[in-house]
Parts: sequence; C-alpha cells; structure tokens
Amino acid sequence: MANVELSEDIRASISVYANKMLHEVKLVLNTGNHKKRLELSNFLASVASASNNIVFEERDIGELVKGPISFIIETNKGATGITFSGIPSGHEFNSLILAILQSGGVEIKLDQGLQSIIKNIDKTLNFEVFVSLSCQNCPEVVQVLNEFALLNENITSEMIDGGLFQDIIKEKKISGVPSVYLNGELFANGRVETATLIEKLQRFSNTQSLDNSTTTETQDVVIAGGGPAGISAAIYAARKGFKVTLIAQTIGGQLKDTMGIENFISVPKTTGPELSTALQNHMNTYGITVKQNLSVSSIEDNDLKRIILTSGEVIESKTFIIATGAQWRKLNLPGEEENIGNGVAYCPHCDGPFFKGKDVAVIGGGNSGLEASIDLSGIANSVTVFEFLDELKADQVLIDRAGTRDNIKIKTGVEATQIISSGNGVSGIEYRERGSGDIHTQNLSGIFVQIGLVPNSSFIENVVDTNSYGEIIIDDSGNTSAKGIFACGDVTTVPHKQIIISMGDGAKAAIAAADYLQS
Repeated sequence: MANVELSEDIRASISVYANKMLHEVKLVLNTGNHKKRLELSNFLASVASASNNIVFEERDIGELVKGPISFIIETNKGATGITFSGIPSGHEFNSLILAILQSGGVEIKLDQGLQSIIKNIDKTLNFEVFVSLSCQNCPEVVQVLNEFALLNENITSEMIDGGLFQDIIKEKKISGVPSVYLNGELFANGRVETATLIEKLQRFSNTQSLDNSTTTETQDVVIAGGGPAGISAAIYAARKGFKVTLIAQTIGGQLKDTMGIENFISVPKTTGPELSTALQNHMNTYGITVKQNLSVSSIEDNDLKRIILTSGEVIESKTFIIATGAQWRKLNLPGEEENIGNGVAYCPHCDGPFFKGKDVAVIGGGNSGLEASIDLSGIANSVTVFEFLDELKADQVLIDRAGTRDNIKIKTGVEATQIISSGNGVSGIEYRERGSGDIHTQNLSGIFVQIGLVPNSSFIENVVDTNSYGEIIIDDSGNTSAKGIFACGDVTTVPHKQIIISMGDGAKAAIAAADYLQS
C-alpha cells in the first residue's frame, strides 16, 4: 500500500474544487518512523499534486500531534488548528478535502447565526475525534469541528483513526464512534448532530445564544425536520409558490442510519445516505430556505407563529409543520446509560467494526433488529437476538435471511433485565425467560439496542395534543389540535413508521397548510 495514489479522476475533481480557493494551503506531515508513514506521505503528495493551491511538506511539528502519522493544515497565516492523525481515506477523505478547501478560503456554509456563536467563544477548546474509517456518521462530526477551528483561533480539532491508535483506544476504553473528547475529557459519543454539539458547547463555554429577534421576513410555511416527511412537505409547499423555510438538525434524519433500503417503491435497492442526498438535491431545485444544524426550541402560538430556534433566532410564519421524527428508544436498564460508547450502542453500522470477532447481542426482533443482526454477523463471532414477544416482528424476508447465518441465534419470549459490565466495559447481559421466570446471564462484549423510536415532540407538547407515547395527534390531513399547526411522519400518531408513508404524510400536511392559507 506504500505506493498508493489517487486516481486521475479524483485528482481532476480536487483540481476543479481547488480553483475556488483564495490562497495556498499547506499539508505538513510530521517527521519520524511509522509503518504507515510512507503510505500517508504518498497519499498527501498525491492530493497536493492535484492543484498548485495545495502544497505538501514534511517537517518536525513536535508535540502538536500524535507522532509521525499525523499532519496539520497551515495557511499563510500559520496553523489552522486542524490536525489529522491517520490516513483520512474512506469516509474521511471528504473531511480532508473540505478542510483544505475551507482553509483556502472557500465559504463555510454553517448558518451565520451559529457562526457568530462559535466566534464568540473565548475559552481554549481542544477537540479530539476518534473515528472509524468505515463510520458514515463520523465525517459530519469531524467536519463541523474543523469548521469551528477555522472560525475561532481558540479551538483546535484533531481526527484520530482509532484503528492506528489502539493503545489510546484501550486506555480510554472506547468501543463506539465517533467519540469526541474536549480538553482530555469525554464530550460526546455515538451519532451526534451538529446542533447537539453546538448546544453542548454553549453550555460548556457559557456562550450566549443570539438575541431573540426576528431575522427573516414572515414566512408562509415553516417546517421543523429534515427527514423524508419534512422534505416532502417543503417541496409540496414550495411548488405552490409559498415562502418556505425548513429547519433541520441534519438532512435525512434517522434515514441516514439505514444502510439497506429495499422497500422504497420504484427503487429496488438504495441506502439511507444515498436517499438523503437525493432528497436534498430535489429540495435544492426550489427556492426553499434551509437552516441546517438547528432545531426549534419553542413556539409561540399566535395568529403568526413565533418559532424560536436553538440559536436564539426567531422566525415568524403563518403556518408551522412539525416533521421532527423520532430518536432511538433506550432500554432504561441498569448498566445501559453508563456504558453507552463502552459496549452499548445504537448504530450497528458505526460501531460494529469495534466488535470484530466478539460476541454481541441485538435487543429487538423487528426489522431494525434483524437488519442489525445480519450486518453484524459478518463482523462479530456471534450475534444473539433477544425479542420480548414470543415471535419475531420483522418481515419474513429478513427472518429467512437471518436464518441462513450460522452465527445468529434468536431468543424469543425473553426480557433483558440488566447490562453487566466490568472495568473494561460491557461483559454480559442478564435476562429473564418470560414463560418460566428463570433468570440467565450471557457473556457478551457488545449490546446493540434496536427497540424502536421515541418521537421528538417535547418542544411542542404544551402547544398541541399528544398521546401517552408523546406522538402528536393528527387527523387524516395532518391537522393538529392547534389552528395553523400541522404534523407529519414518525413524530405523529400515524401507524407504520416507514419512509414511503412519511413522504406521503409530508405531502398531505403541506396541502392542508396550503388550504389553510388560502381559506
């Protein structure tokens, strides 16, 4: 692998993007010996060869980095605060190219209000992000922290390939990615949205939000949520000629965690990230204002809805559509919370590689649980599926597929009662047979929780009616109990939480909002 180089097509693409840079950027590789250093050196030289705006240099940069497999990004003003420890290939290749372009003056597309918040931080913040190159959620965290470093000289960001720094992984007992450390202490782990990072950072640094003032003209329709339901609603509303703003923590939402999609009619097979990109590209063809990496903190229900964002910004709108989806449901068992990222995980695609050759469990026998068990069976030594009911709830095609894997064992009619851990993280699970009441323990290294979703409705529960599960109660058209406020998708009482159903719900909610505006 020492002679690996980028293909001509990739170098040509880099060259096109690099033409937008305003000044030169230097990739500086630390000196020293490492078995992967020559490969990294050739890799960086190949990147630099794509453009005269990118320069590769090797020199001693001392204790700023983790040795000879680390490099920093510099400009004519000096170090940018961005470091990569490891070879940023795989999913992290885009993180490197984006860091180069933005260091070279290409616009940072983070919301202006959020940029102001980051620029006002006056504390020294040194971030380390431990990643797996196969993790599709890690680049989002790496990229936003790199942007923070470029926006504020008090902030540094370092991507660390966990596969090359096993001693640090073991010392910190990391078993899930991305794992973010701030000034040496754990700050966040697992899938974490940019909006969540900023909110945590505001609390950590005591940085104030923007003043609660209206910053845009009155909108016809504001949509909270960037998943299939929200984007569908935005497109339908925009096509009717309305002024539309969509507020989203991330485009795609939970969809981005789904790697295999085979039931989206007209598309035999796709992935969550691919479908999320397609949704965004479709939305971008309309004049929709998108405020990404933000969420709604509260709403004042008047004739004009006052929608307060987590940045402090206020948007006034004639109608409001809630499409905030849902998040992973937790077991709420002893041993779960304290072992998140240390053996307890919710995203098999992100954290599965950490359990190669180990024994793991999947809690939940629905579609998500069976899909997770099938994926993990190619990595782990064994996978045990624990299902509370006496029969699996998954589609038969998934049950049949799991049945062909020799290392998948399924236990039905059982209830997990406790997650057992040692000083090194999860070591087993305690469970009860519902029929006999017998208690058993099973030695395990990891537990993947796949028991459904919890609606993201807490910000609106005092404004519209919800059921005992927190789902927003809607009628057949998406109307809520409040006039001018509509809801769609997984956050609502609509049964069968499916991508295609959410898209239809979004369309209905937008049409209902249009009828309201035109009445």
